[in-house]
Amino acid sequence: MKRVFLIVLDSFGIGAAPDAFKYGDEGSNTLRSISGSNEFHADNLRRLGLFNIDGVDIPPKYESPDAAYGRLFEKSAGKDTTTGHWEIAGIVSSVPMPTYPDGFPDDVIEEFSKRIGRKIICNKPYSGTEVIKDYGKEHLESGALIVYTSADSVFQIAAHTDIVPLEQLYEYCRIARKILTGKNAVSRVIARPFTGKPGNFIRTADRRDFSLEPSGITVLDSLKSCGFDVIAVGKITDIFAARGITRSVFTHSNDEGMAAAIKLLDEDFNGLCFINLVDFDMLYGHRNDIDGYARAIASFDKFLPGFKDKMRSDDILVITADHGCDPGNASTDHTREYIPLLIYGEKIRPVNLRTHENFGNIGKTIADMFGVPLKTDCAGFEKEII
Repeated sequence: MKRVFLIVLDSFGIGAAPDAFKYGDEGSNTLRSISGSNEFHADNLRRLGLFNIDGVDIPPKYESPDAAYGRLFEKSAGKDTTTGHWEIAGIVSSVPMPTYPDGFPDDVIEEFSKRIGRKIICNKPYSGTEVIKDYGKEHLESGALIVYTSADSVFQIAAHTDIVPLEQLYEYCRIARKILTGKNAVSRVIARPFTGKPGNFIRTADRRDFSLEPSGITVLDSLKSCGFDVIAVGKITDIFAARGITRSVFTHSNDEGMAAAIKLLDEDFNGLCFINLVDFDMLYGHRNDIDGYARAIASFDKFLPGFKDKMRSDDILVITADHGCDPGNASTDHTREYIPLLIYGEKIRPVNLRTHENFGNIGKTIADMFGVPLKTDCAGFEKEII
């Protein structure tokens, strides 16, 4: 194979994982929730075999799918973006990343405030849209930074662009990233810029994630070290702290990500194009917006035929997810779910791949396609080729 396009539909879970009860996610099913919306259209995903995957009970199934299809459940402890992507790339995280249901410790907040020379307000778990409604006016008047978290392992910093310019906000995030180590090594520090006036604040598309550096060797590292291209689209560069990546294409939306994927089909690279489409999670899953999520899937489904038509005979398309975020749940948090796996290309035999324990089997399979050894010292990686 010369080129593999790995597309992660961020949060597109397809049913509760066997251990979902440990996370309070019994019965969660992102696909099922959105499939009941009038906005849901997935004829092209159905043709690839999405509805033929074991455990998916949404009719109608496709009689002879065009892709190999299956599902995977997570071996790592956790259900966040970083853990899911790292496991896809070969790292199993045996210990969940820290979360802060009561806010961050005083010593962390005090040290951060001291280093940036600003006061901190909020320091609680909060919805990203609600936190700027409740604290935005105080931030404008005082210049204090809004720091908040969620059920995920994140340290989020919201600031109005008139008070804190983007590059300064990103620098504050880098400072926080250096502080948040050891027992407080959160998965991601996230910049959340916003604009507008009290009563009409709007988050911009200039979010940036500052992640921990991967704790082991990934398929990205292996491919890069063997001379292959590793092109990261969307927030992939942030998730892997830029490690193992030869080129980054930053995007602000699903539409930009899909446009970048189409454009990259015209380039003569040799290796992996790793794409994250974040809107499913960020704009719809976390906001319990079933219709919005369904529309986003319909938009991706509409994109697929054009992408497939431009693929070369030695190209492979892999479609998967990193966790669930069921918009039909009472909670707005991620959900512990199976993820889908669709593998399409002229050289792919359409078969039922059944169920695999370990997202990392995706990374191992990609490494095998390129004949690259994938070495990892992380416990639990089964090195199973799909």
